[in-house]
Amino acid sequence: MKTNRRSVFKKMSLAVAGFMGLNAVKASPNEEIETMTTTAHNVTLDQGVPLFSGSRTFGKLVFIAGKGAHFKGDIAAHTEHVLNELKTELEKAGSSMNKVLKCNVYLNDLKDYKAMNDVYKGKFGDMPPVRTTVAPAGGIPGDSLVEIDCIAYID
Repeated sequence: MKTNRRSVFKKMSLAVAGFMGLNAVKASPNEEIETMTTTAHNVTLDQGVPLFSGSRTFGKLVFIAGKGAHFKGDIAAHTEHVLNELKTELEKAGSSMNKVLKCNVYLNDLKDYKAMNDVYKGKFGDMPPVRTTVAPAGGIPGDSLVEIDCIAYID
């Protein structure tokens, strides 16, 4: 059976929106999803064509693109810088580190896992987000030792 990916995404988004208590107009599922406001911020262009957004809001969720540290330094300095960048983006979007639900952490080298955790711990309050940590083959673009993206909610 062929599944329409857009339809699946819309249904999943509605489930997340319902879980987050978002007030959408109760009509059809397609109409509900279309009533939510989406906003893109810090759009990066490639030869004048939009490539990706630095952050994007959807209803009461904010999605922050991966942040890296593109300077010489160790994993602790890179992790601190990246977490500060995330904090700034979250606050610009009306959220905070305490409202982060999910993080993805990409390490250039898995041997940096403990040192990254030493800086990471406690940055998200008493209820830390769900997290996935991987060391992708080939490293991280821009020679950063760590890259982190996240999803948070807005009150």
